[in-house]
Amino acid sequence: MVRGQGPPTVPLGVARRATGLTAAEEHSALDLVLRVGEAMITTGAPVADVTADMLRLAEGLGVANLTVDITFTSVTATIDRDDEPVTKVRVIRARTSDYTRLIEIYRLVADASDGSVDLAEAHTRLEKILSSPHPYSRLVVTAALGLMAAGVAVLLGGGWAVALVAGFTTIVIDRVLRFLRHRALPYLFQQTVGGAVATLVAVVLLWGRQLFDWNWSLLPPSLVVASGIMVLLAGLSVVGAAEDAIAGYPLTSAARAFEVVMSTIGIIIGIGVTLSVAQRLGVPLSVGDLEASRAGGPAVVTMAAGATIAGAWAIASYTRMRVVGLIAAIGALASGAYVLVSKLGLGPASGPFGNATSAFIAALLVGLIGGALAARTRIPSMVIAVCGVTPFLPGLSIYRAMYNIVDSGHLLEGLDLLVRAVSVGLALAAGVTLGEFLARSVASESDKWQRWMRKRARGTRI
Repeated sequence: MVRGQGPPTVPLGVARRATGLTAAEEHSALDLVLRVGEAMITTGAPVADVTADMLRLAEGLGVANLTVDITFTSVTATIDRDDEPVTKVRVIRARTSDYTRLIEIYRLVADASDGSVDLAEAHTRLEKILSSPHPYSRLVVTAALGLMAAGVAVLLGGGWAVALVAGFTTIVIDRVLRFLRHRALPYLFQQTVGGAVATLVAVVLLWGRQLFDWNWSLLPPSLVVASGIMVLLAGLSVVGAAEDAIAGYPLTSAARAFEVVMSTIGIIIGIGVTLSVAQRLGVPLSVGDLEASRAGGPAVVTMAAGATIAGAWAIASYTRMRVVGLIAAIGALASGAYVLVSKLGLGPASGPFGNATSAFIAALLVGLIGGALAARTRIPSMVIAVCGVTPFLPGLSIYRAMYNIVDSGHLLEGLDLLVRAVSVGLALAAGVTLGEFLARSVASESDKWQRWMRKRARGTRI
């Protein structure tokens, strides 16, 4: 009764397995696996998924005894051979949202793991994927971001006028940031400039209302700036950071989370400085137009706006049109779930966590759908998840927080709104991650690498 019966729960020092590959073949396979891992990290995939796909690809190519280690800036892989271990490292030089390449690499891994692609063909396909041009020009991406901002303005209750101004403002922000990016301005300051430009437009609208006394409902300044902020927030890896933390990669998660925090701080600084300067110049910073809500308008309009935002961000991330339609439909369903939860009173905006409950339920639905469709559509669940939760990013909460601090000096009220914004972001990440986990747990086609990921995430005290 006292002594344990059976092997250790957690395997230690796993024995080396024999492989039939030559040293040259293993070197070539290791190079392919590393390039795939580097490309997936660069295009935004979570570390847990990249690790599993690298191991899956190696097994499909006949490589045994592979060890993978991924940090925020590098990918390392080692093959433990009898004669001499082989280790290679690749450095992550950039991060971007390029979902066309990510989807194609995901499908390459799937084909290689089931034996339908050999090593030479896999190298050829990967080279073609990495060297192919984007499916859209950069001007199309800029237009998509403008469409996304217009959708955000409608989602928050704005009309056609504010949608046009929000779209034009975001187009200007994107072109300005592109100019600064080509001059190697650090990303933190790019976010600061983006937040400042969006807020400057709001200040001009406030000044214009003072001069011409138009109705607030025609051009609410808060909706214009909130739309621009949400576009700036959309590129941040909140979901990836949460997935890495939950999957058992705390160092990479901490690095991603810190990057998100610094980029968000840049936006907040841009908002705060612009509002402070406007106040010193005598522009009236009235807060009368800040009462906007995603659940305030008709459900059909909210769902259409959610579909527009999700689809537009998918296009801005270079997703092909046949996938954009699916993402837009998921965005509409998630927006409908958000409205339903809010109408039922389960996610009151006045509660201590703001709209976090509604955001969590919407993100949970996105995660469930993305996880369930990943194997059938051969689209990474992360692509669907990131685009699907974009309509619920807390851009308006961040603007309202800075508005309250600068306008009235109510620091505690502003901090409360910032806490609500953070809670919404965490709710989105947690909902997506839980939804994907539940979908993978139910799916019968889960392979051993997905089961290995779940074992790692559960911890070792079992």
